[in-house]
Amino acid sequence: MGNETADVVVIGGGIIGMATSYYLSKLGLDVVVVEKGEIAGGTSSKCDGNILAIDKEPGFDSQMSLKSQELVTELVKELDEEFEYRAPGSILVCENEEEMVAANAWVEHQKQAGLPFRMLDRNDIKSEWKYMADDIYGGLECATDSTVNPVLFTYALAVTAKRLGVRLKTHTTVTKIRLDANGAVEGVETSSGLIYTKQVVNAAGVWSKHIGQMVGIEVPIEPRKGHILVSSRTKSIGTRKVMEFSYLMSKFGKERKVDEETEKYGVALVFEPTASQNFLIGSSREFVGFQTQINVDVIRCIARRAIRFFPVMKDIPILRSYCGLRPWTPDHLPIVSRVEEVPGFYIAAGHEGDGISLAAITGKVMSELITDQKTTITTDPLRYDRFQKTEV
Repeated sequence: MGNETADVVVIGGGIIGMATSYYLSKLGLDVVVVEKGEIAGGTSSKCDGNILAIDKEPGFDSQMSLKSQELVTELVKELDEEFEYRAPGSILVCENEEEMVAANAWVEHQKQAGLPFRMLDRNDIKSEWKYMADDIYGGLECATDSTVNPVLFTYALAVTAKRLGVRLKTHTTVTKIRLDANGAVEGVETSSGLIYTKQVVNAAGVWSKHIGQMVGIEVPIEPRKGHILVSSRTKSIGTRKVMEFSYLMSKFGKERKVDEETEKYGVALVFEPTASQNFLIGSSREFVGFQTQINVDVIRCIARRAIRFFPVMKDIPILRSYCGLRPWTPDHLPIVSRVEEVPGFYIAAGHEGDGISLAAITGKVMSELITDQKTTITTDPLRYDRFQKTEV
């Protein structure tokens, strides 16, 4: 144990913390990452690996995703290790005529914003997806959507950042953030010693609220639990990601035409083939605090939903299931921001299920904020103080 100095201390060794550290190290800053467990040990290892624009609100949200997709294609060449990057596009499928009408409006909005979206009819779906249920009405496609292995992606960022000089302190707990007489950051106390620094990035995911309380601010991030099923290796059902259109309804808290249990657990079909020739099936959304025990009722509900869209799945063995906690914010956008009332304190958290999608753009923008550069995208919708403005 001993005292150190750093230009920036990043709290959190998940995908957001590692992307931030990588982009900071590219700018030549001296960075220390403090992680209470292992790199990618939290949410980043308990999720799927999608870099999606298809499930983002038209406008700023989808444009941010598109920029992140572009950055990930650069990271494929830049990073020292491979992370199973593929870009097959993705689709949303519709169960009824009402969803098709909503999907068509969604596609028109996205196309007007310059995104590569198009509608698919029943024949388009059936010609690509021979195992899809016969009564699916159609759907929509985003051609640029890609997928990665989220753990390998996080490690590739970490390994490259380490080569560029970033120091990784795993199994190290932050115990206090020191502020000077003016309320500005001056150091981080950890279980392995003090790190003198004037800049701290709170990239602690679902634990960001706890870190915020150390400097006297309230970070409006709550854990939202999600389950995923993993199949055994099997014949190819499909080569790219499929979601049901009402996944968007579940994501944004809108009313859906589903049974009571499906609604209760926020279950909506997400099918993702992996590079290992099996597939992941999700998804669910629940507020149950920090409880991470597998709920068999949720697993059954996800399986039923998958079989509804792909009847062949009833004959495919499931290897295992797991669940993780996603950092939710009230407006479904992350916080990527400096905190004005605590000079030197930044937040990069609150991505919920979009952490893998938005890691690259988040890391790049955070490095630009810290070094007072013009940011790659506007950060106004991501500011921390947007929540304070809405208080009555």
